[in-house]
Amino acid sequence: MPEQDSPPRLAGYLDKQQPELYQALTAYAQQVTREADKAGIPRRTLELVNYLASQINGCAFCLDLHRRRATGYGETEQRLALIRLYGEVELFSEAERVALELTEQVTRMSSARPTAELFARARLVYTEEQISVLCMAAIGINAFNRLSILSEHPVRRAAVEG
Repeated sequence: MPEQDSPPRLAGYLDKQQPELYQALTAYAQQVTREADKAGIPRRTLELVNYLASQINGCAFCLDLHRRRATGYGETEQRLALIRLYGEVELFSEAERVALELTEQVTRMSSARPTAELFARARLVYTEEQISVLCMAAIGINAFNRLSILSEHPVRRAAVEG
């Protein structure tokens, strides 16, 4: 049987190889958080956005990070476990469902664009400013997901509590 070529790997972490670009991406994420705070978007909702995009993209490092952040803002393990089914379970508010659907559509834009119907529904629960911040948050976490996946950032084993 012929030996299969392994996929090319980077020589190191992108954030270490390009620290100024990584700092710019980090500054972007920090600005999104400030804008979300100003617009009245709860941090917990912002972390749900980050968590769902990370799950869709298969970014273990970001998924682990945003699970910890989300639970720090009071998110439950049950809701995180069921986040991919946000539209099918009654655990999420309408505003959260819309934020998650926006995130999913922004994340999957290569196969379908966000719909006019979704933006119409978003306007029922969010201001234009909030909608734009949620879209910018989804754009930002998608960039971080790609950076972490390409860099193969490891997930560290959590410390045992007790």
